[in-house]
Amino acid sequence: MKIKYRIHPIFFDLIPEALSCCDGILFESHTSCPYCGGSLARYDVKTKNFADVIEGTSTKTITVRIKRFKCRECHAVIYAHQPFYPNTRIGSPVVDLCVALSARMPYARAATYLRQMGVNVDRWSVRNYAMKNVLNVPTTEQYGIALPESIISLASLTSDTSEVNPIGASEILSACGYPSSQNPELRSKKS
Repeated sequence: MKIKYRIHPIFFDLIPEALSCCDGILFESHTSCPYCGGSLARYDVKTKNFADVIEGTSTKTITVRIKRFKCRECHAVIYAHQPFYPNTRIGSPVVDLCVALSARMPYARAATYLRQMGVNVDRWSVRNYAMKNVLNVPTTEQYGIALPESIISLASLTSDTSEVNPIGASEILSACGYPSSQNPELRSKKS
């Protein structure tokens, strides 16, 4: 038996729309090597899953593209600034949702809330992100649910968007609080 929790209907559109605005965005900004200060050369572009959004009876995977660079001095492979926390497989706003919801309810219920809000994350992933995340996720109370400010910021970006004025990578990074800057271990060492 599936339990339905009372969630304000505005979240059914707001959260999937906010996450969908990132679909296909290329993150390509980085100035110098964070380890030695050396200059960077293009390396490749990697596609990462940002979120799984539920649309009706199917799930749509939102992907983003991250440019990687190779340092000319130390030969480290450096990722461009990206809206991901270190060592996570989904975008930082989804991790923020997992952390914010699981702070007030059990992990399985948080996963159920996420599904009802249109985001597909299993309860074990919710648990892992909540236990691993030592950061304080800023939240705002909306209709009885603590929503992360990153989701609210992304949602406000979607309301200002048009085909003439599309959302850019820098706006998304700003809305997400630019989490990849919090830890420089976003490289894979290549020689």
